[in-house]
Amino acid sequence: MKTEKFNEDEKKDIKYMRAALAQAKKAYRLGEVPIGCVIVYEDRIIGRGYNRRNTDKSPLAHAEITAIKRAGKVIKDWRLEGCTLYVTLEPCQMCAGAIVQARIPVVVMAAENPKAGCAGSVMDILENPEFNHQVEVRRGVLKDECSMLLKKFFLELRIRNKAEKEKKSSATE
Repeated sequence: MKTEKFNEDEKKDIKYMRAALAQAKKAYRLGEVPIGCVIVYEDRIIGRGYNRRNTDKSPLAHAEITAIKRAGKVIKDWRLEGCTLYVTLEPCQMCAGAIVQARIPVVVMAAENPKAGCAGSVMDILENPEFNHQVEVRRGVLKDECSMLLKKFFLELRIRNKAEKEKKSSATE
């Protein structure tokens, strides 16, 4: 059996990405797209969030936005300098913009988001040199686990939507 060796930074990234994944699973249990986020400061989680757009009926209820708001309250500042944000899916344009505005220096992400990702997939807001703040991005931490949860969610959603469509169709016959 092959054992992987990780340095201390990689171990820390895995530890905190697991915490973000636990947040994503909360969203999954609510029937939300399973995206989770944690923000770490001085080796302590100071902000947590998970996707709640449908639950809260708000386009702002993204995992990153919730975690950023909570972290700011903990450290009593809107600037989250010295923090690392861990997220299970590449941030969208809104979240990437909030990360830049919050001055978060490091983002660790799991899965890419080829349809809406703004950390390099569709565009790169986080590392854009034209902004007054750039973010170091580390990619692929627990990518397979986070991707599998998303794939499972969307497969189940398609099955539910198909069943509902068939139910409506048979009710009108």
